[in-house]
Amino acid sequence: MTLTRTTCPYCGVGCGVLAAADGTIKGDPAHPANLGRLCSKGAALGDTLDLEGRLLAPRVDGKPADWDTAINRVADAFRAAIRDHGPDSVALYVSGQSLTEDYYVANKLMKGFIGAANIDTNSRLCMASSVAGHKRAFGTDTVPGTYEDLEEADLIVLVGSNLAWCHPVLYQRIVAAKQARPEMRVVNIDPRRTATSDLADLHLGVAPDGDVALFNGLLAHLAATDAIDLGFVQDHVNGCLDAVTEARRTDLSVTGLDTQQLEEFYSLWAGTEKVVTVYSQGVNQSSIGTDKVNAILNCHLATGRIGKPGMGPFSVTGQPNAMGGREVGGLANMLANHLDIENEDHRAAVQAFWQSPTICTRPGLKAVDLFDACADGRIKALWVISTNPAVSMPNADHVARAIENVPFVAVSDIMAGTDTGDLADVMLPATGWGEKDGTVTNSERRISRQRAFLPAPGQARPDWRIICDVASAMGWGEAFNYADPSEIFAEYVALSKAAKGFGKDLDLSAWAAIDYATMAPRQWPQDDTRFFGDGAFFHPDGRARMIATPAATAAVPTGLMLNNGRNRDQWHTMTRTGKSARLSAHLAEPYLEINPADAEACGLRPADLARVRGASGGDAILRVWISATAPKGAPFAPMHWTGQLTSAGRVNVATRADVDPVSGQPSFKHAPVRVERYDAAWYGFLASAEPLTPQTGYAAIAKTPTGWQAELAGETAPDDWEAMIRQLTGIADGEVASMHDPRRHLTRVAIRREGRLVALLFAGPEPVALSRRHAVSQIGTEAEVLLALSGRAGQSQPDPGAIVCACHDVGVNTLRSAIASGATTVAALGEQTCAGTNCGSCRSELAGLIAAAQMKVAAE
Repeated sequence: MTLTRTTCPYCGVGCGVLAAADGTIKGDPAHPANLGRLCSKGAALGDTLDLEGRLLAPRVDGKPADWDTAINRVADAFRAAIRDHGPDSVALYVSGQSLTEDYYVANKLMKGFIGAANIDTNSRLCMASSVAGHKRAFGTDTVPGTYEDLEEADLIVLVGSNLAWCHPVLYQRIVAAKQARPEMRVVNIDPRRTATSDLADLHLGVAPDGDVALFNGLLAHLAATDAIDLGFVQDHVNGCLDAVTEARRTDLSVTGLDTQQLEEFYSLWAGTEKVVTVYSQGVNQSSIGTDKVNAILNCHLATGRIGKPGMGPFSVTGQPNAMGGREVGGLANMLANHLDIENEDHRAAVQAFWQSPTICTRPGLKAVDLFDACADGRIKALWVISTNPAVSMPNADHVARAIENVPFVAVSDIMAGTDTGDLADVMLPATGWGEKDGTVTNSERRISRQRAFLPAPGQARPDWRIICDVASAMGWGEAFNYADPSEIFAEYVALSKAAKGFGKDLDLSAWAAIDYATMAPRQWPQDDTRFFGDGAFFHPDGRARMIATPAATAAVPTGLMLNNGRNRDQWHTMTRTGKSARLSAHLAEPYLEINPADAEACGLRPADLARVRGASGGDAILRVWISATAPKGAPFAPMHWTGQLTSAGRVNVATRADVDPVSGQPSFKHAPVRVERYDAAWYGFLASAEPLTPQTGYAAIAKTPTGWQAELAGETAPDDWEAMIRQLTGIADGEVASMHDPRRHLTRVAIRREGRLVALLFAGPEPVALSRRHAVSQIGTEAEVLLALSGRAGQSQPDPGAIVCACHDVGVNTLRSAIASGATTVAALGEQTCAGTNCGSCRSELAGLIAAAQMKVAAE
């Protein structure tokens, strides 16, 4: 078995992975980002390498085609749109999951050869407010922090970041640091109590979008207590007086916190020199996201707590290569190497380096504006690469209709069926993780290699190759004549050298002599470099800028405001993680986490289905999860489910496209919604050996070890249950056995084929109670039909219950049994069951099970 050193394709932590063609996955102990650790998603990468559902050949107008036909169709459509309507009539929408080399050639094609800047990326949905905030404060998009800072800090402040679920390996580094130095303090600022809150010494349940007021209050406190570093500010910072003046005007009631909480936080921050403020999507995904970022940066600049070990602001990215995309100009408002579109000298330098016939002269359309331009007819040709905007964009139904309105749409993807791909005129099969080569940059500016350890399946090609093929067909073959990604990377490094004279931060000169094939992970400009510790910034005068950030005035909340985010074990639109049965076993359907008071007001009970209707008219149907950790007035729903896996659970149809006026990043955390009970006439659970299609009023599909499962519901009960099960499963043959209880309106149906169970359906007028894991385990076996239809495991088949620890496949019943036998600490549970001993993301749930068991004993 040959293990290949590569990098995980999920979040921006950028973990090193040792991978083999047989699906073996291990953490790379030599990689500085993770030192051998992997989260549940990374550990399950081997489950996602199959070719089921893959796009293996080009498709033109829904029919198989050869590559020449597909490439020429794309090139012809783009040429015609440019000829008839100008370069601004075409657009590319790319992805933070693209490799840097893919990003580079896409940016070069669009900005230097087509001559417009209409190339944006789903990183606009992720980190654009950080980019804008960094540029306002520092003069360039520089992330000064390193992961080692998390271990050296005396205080870590987590803002809008459920690190335990979204960046679990970083979370574990902090856990280990706190165990080694118990005096370290952690503050968690989040409207929700999350798994991350368990680590915190102080949880501040800030009101949605109350972050500007919170950090303005901190800045005012720093000024009032003489905690501002006047020497640093006088020598290196502009705008401090204006920022402090604005901060003093802030109404702190906007934070939703009481005076004691504010005083405790402010005193802790002011009195601790080594402070790292880690922030993520709760800050960025807001209509005031850039001001949130600058309010945080202001506090670090005012105190000089930046660019030194154990201190500084730290933006952690959501996607594996959001940073790499920013570096090569993948956003519509920047050029490669952190140069500025608005700067004539920068444009001239890039054009001269590329020897391109033109160069864009102004920023292009940012994501929300880009799809609005698709809707109103300004975009005539659109190419979507490695992303799924019909699901991931806010007001997703509008985006889908906008894509449908574009005369020509191309989609490059690894999957044959996606919500966006289903709208395309041309589908281009791309290689996926494990099949392609290139580089990615993680949240601490560390460039790592992704390496292929699998052959390209079918006719799939890497994205960089597809882009270069289209560029060649458009007449620019010489400029895009690369033999492999190493040549693209070398050109990117050379452009960095050409851009160095402009005094920007991005310097890759050390990479010029590096062997691409054996490249080890390293930070730019070089390992152990710290920006800003010497007080040198990248504005023309060399000084930083503190930005006056007006906070919202206090307002009485009205109605429910939906918060949107991620699950522990899923990634974006589940193109990859949805293939893993163990990742799907934890939370297998879209849900609404809602406070008990809100649930009562909406007439919701546990396990009900809720209709969530957004202000734009779109609505989703979600399973109700009543939780006291959900803040009143702010229910939460994950964004992962697509039209391929659910009939009605696409939650972004209910979010609206309010954007930050500076960054163009939309708000996903504060969408007004109405919530009501979905009055289903019937509920069902279906287990199948064959793939399922979501065709009922409510359907949520998930992979299982034996095939697939679906939670079902509908407003009208089927007249023929057998016909329905055959329609959903596609199983046309086999023997049918059924049980009906007319009095209780219960129905159970089984299909056997060649002596083996291939489908089981359980349905009734209420949410179905049965051992789902046991029912799933019967698929593919010769189990006796009546026993299978009972929905319960026999005494000889202990039921481990719903999965809690996805890394080690440990169920809730197994854990409860261990607790009953004396495992009354999280560590003891880990020793007995292995739960919580890998990524640790389930440790808060383990603690909750222990607490519940102890409360039950005390009550007895």
